[in-house]
Amino acid sequence: SRAPAISVSAESCIPAGLRLGPVPGTFKLGKYLSDRKEPGPKKKVFFYAFCSLFVSSHVKLPPVFQVRMVRGELVDEAGSSALEWIGLIRAARNSQEQTLEAVADLPGGQIFYRALRDVQPGEELTVWYSNPLAQWFDIPVTATPTHDEKGEERYICWYCWRTFKYPNSLKAHVHFHCALSHGRPFLHHDH
Repeated sequence: SRAPAISVSAESCIPAGLRLGPVPGTFKLGKYLSDRKEPGPKKKVFFYAFCSLFVSSHVKLPPVFQVRMVRGELVDEAGSSALEWIGLIRAARNSQEQTLEAVADLPGGQIFYRALRDVQPGEELTVWYSNPLAQWFDIPVTATPTHDEKGEERYICWYCWRTFKYPNSLKAHVHFHCALSHGRPFLHHDH
């Protein structure tokens, strides 16, 4: 079984347009996305105007995580380098919960996260692909809902007929997990 999900939330306001990154390692945003919002430890992040964040992965962080600028470097409360938390930001299940988008200046270039709007203190940071980056990675950019017998929106994989509650869960399934898609792009693209 997987470790519990970790959420990263803003401790102070994050201005719209702020870029975070670059995101390190192999970029597989959404690979572990599910319809459930699994509870887990929360990380709080302070943002200061005009700071650049450079991060890597695989460092264990304390359950309450706050960072600050010291001599131009982003550090945690103990003064240790805090380059790990960007990889802990969860994939957004839909556009309503999305606060950041993954962007790249050039196809195949370094990936950054950009704040889509002002993110308020206490708000969780969640991210999904920008349309150009989704197209570069062959991730579906649209998903059209159907309605189940209770009238609730559902998203259906047209390859294996599995249903999803959220559009980005379907997009991630088609790209990373659907054995029947065989790497083909999603059939139901809206132009």
